[in-house]
Amino acid sequence: MSQFNNKSVVITGACKGIGKGIAEHFASKGANLVIASNDKIIHETAQQINQKYSDVHVESKVVDVSSQQQVKDLYQFAFDTFSAIDISIQNAGIITIKPFDEMTHEEFNKVLHVNTIGVWLCSREAAKYMAKQGSGRIVNTSSLQGRNGFIYTPHYAASKMGVIGITQSLALELAPKNITVNSVCPGIIESDMWKYNDKVWGEMLSTPDKTYQEGELIAEWVSNIPLKRAGTPQDVANAIAFFASDETGYITGQALNVCGGMAMN
Repeated sequence: MSQFNNKSVVITGACKGIGKGIAEHFASKGANLVIASNDKIIHETAQQINQKYSDVHVESKVVDVSSQQQVKDLYQFAFDTFSAIDISIQNAGIITIKPFDEMTHEEFNKVLHVNTIGVWLCSREAAKYMAKQGSGRIVNTSSLQGRNGFIYTPHYAASKMGVIGITQSLALELAPKNITVNSVCPGIIESDMWKYNDKVWGEMLSTPDKTYQEGELIAEWVSNIPLKRAGTPQDVANAIAFFASDETGYITGQALNVCGGMAMN
């Protein structure tokens, strides 16, 4: 339980799924956490982690990462609580699936504001504290759609490509301050988001000759993954922990696929 012993970590999008898995992993390794989400369930998640890992301190806040003031308050709260911000993990993200010509400006904009601008706002606040400390780790959650776009999700693909661009740009800008910035690109991960993806994409990709029932589309895609399984939140947490560790101080500006070999680039 010593890898991140007494490190202070901020994690957004942490109430369930990948984000909760990340939070549990860091708590299991001794980190103190401030976890955030726009869902009030985040307080229950914090309570569960505190009960499971009684040697660490976990706080929670309801935060809209597209709000400058709420993000600023989040990082001020984290610093006031732990007197340091060692690691910042930007995991908050949303997706909708719809033909591009049916998508509204508001729908497109909302995804960009949460997925991309939220990463920038959180990174900006985290870097202020890390620069004063003389070091820090910033890790962003992108997606395989940050590599290649996919049908019916141009806004999501654009937002996740933007995360990789922000990661690379900030890695250059923050290197003189001894702050590394990296990202992970998850593929198919067992989560509520992928249950939604399976349902909606399955409906939209069905044809008169092929109708996808619940679970069939994901099963078809998973069968094409070299490792023959979907990923888990733990798989993503392991990759993020790699970038967040003290041992990776010479790695920055990278985007690591976490996809079982679904993409190799």
